[in-house]
Amino acid sequence: MEFAVSRDGAALVTLQGGSETTACDDARRSLAATLESLSTDGTIDGWEIDDADVYEHPTAPFDPYTITIEFTVTVVVDADGDDRAAEVGANAIDDALDAAGVDAVSYTSAPTTAPA
Repeated sequence: MEFAVSRDGAALVTLQGGSETTACDDARRSLAATLESLSTDGTIDGWEIDDADVYEHPTAPFDPYTITIEFTVTVVVDADGDDRAAEVGANAIDDALDAAGVDAVSYTSAPTTAPA
């Protein structure tokens, strides 16, 4: 049976930005482009960026901002039941984000499953 498995998480994006707002917007766009490419190639089924906040301010004029971005990622997997789908889906999400170079990912919820 097919299941949609979703997971909420947060990632850190480090980049140059002229202001907090610019840095947060740039970080959102950067992660959105990465997640969109994963969606386009069929690695993930869906995604949503929820929020972006400054995690660490620059300590010197030319140092970068580090931004925390909250997101949700969904994959569709074949499995025998909810528990197996959650395990397979969580691993698929981990692998996809790792392969795409999304750094410092932490998950803020357990995987949720629903029939696809």
